Amino acid sequence: MPTKVVMREFGGSEILEFSKFSLKAPNSDEVTVEHRAIGLNYIDIYQRTGLYPLELPTTLGVEASGVVTEVGESVTHLKIGDRVAYASAQPGAYSDARNLDATQVCKLPKGVSFEIGAAVMLKGLTVQYLFHRTIPISRNDTVLFHAAAGGVGLIACQWARSEGINLIGTAGSDEKCKLALENGAKHCINYKDQNFVEEVKKLTDGAGVEVVMDSVGASTFEGSLDCLKPLGMMISFGNASGKVPPFDISRLAAKGSLKVTRPTIFSHIAKRNTCQQMADQLFKKVSEGSVNLLIGQEFHLSEIARAHDMLEARETTGSTILTP
Repeated sequence: MPTKVVMREFGGSEILEFSKFSLKAPNSDEVTVEHRAIGLNYIDIYQRTGLYPLELPTTLGVEASGVVTEVGESVTHLKIGDRVAYASAQPGAYSDARNLDATQVCKLPKGVSFEIGAAVMLKGLTVQYLFHRTIPISRNDTVLFHAAAGGVGLIACQWARSEGINLIGTAGSDEKCKLALENGAKHCINYKDQNFVEEVKKLTDGAGVEVVMDSVGASTFEGSLDCLKPLGMMISFGNASGKVPPFDISRLAAKGSLKVTRPTIFSHIAKRNTCQQMADQLFKKVSEGSVNLLIGQEFHLSEIARAHDMLEARETTGSTILTP
């Protein structure tokens, strides 16, 4: 019988437990995927702690790769034996195998490994929508990207370089800044030693940046607004340091008619054709070498608590995968 990680309450990593289960045949719009690798993402932490509440009990994990072993009768774009990868709004990837809606399951090109496929979908599709589906960003524009040495950040550095976009990163150590620079950031600010607002102003001759991409949340939000030039866009796409507190929207006018948005990847990949188009662009960048994924950590699924603890403590570099 296959095994999965079950969560019966919200809390710390200690609440994750293992359970054997019977896998039923997929529904008509589903496929069964036997996992080869599973992605670990910060959204898993949000869901485990209850910041993003889920109906309990549940199995976490929104990203994985594997092989299709069964196909629902109404699914036409996949067949048994296909190599696939997915990022799904339905958690459940922390398992040997699962059934899921086929909408967000994409074919994995032969040149992309299961490990890369499991690590790149959620983060890579996030970068795709940040740079192509949120606000127009042109060659030579400048963006500020917080947590530039993380899994999403390193892909963003490379993506920006491949499209001629100037990316200023922030990171929590000189070592992480070095990594961001090696992956394509034009500059990187160690936020523990430097005031990132002051440094951005220096780097842009006081003008500020066109766009801020911020997954950190509460601790960087105010400073991020101060980094924007008039008419700039603040993209807040995560809460690693906590939720952004309520603020007076009229302040955006006072700071130069700024714009703020809070997107989520699952709004962008809700339709199969759109999801596949986004994945095709991502896989093309991977295949041509524009995006090279750093898998900094690999854990067996039985080490899930330790993996969560390291991610939550920001002790990871690049992407982290789990193996069944």
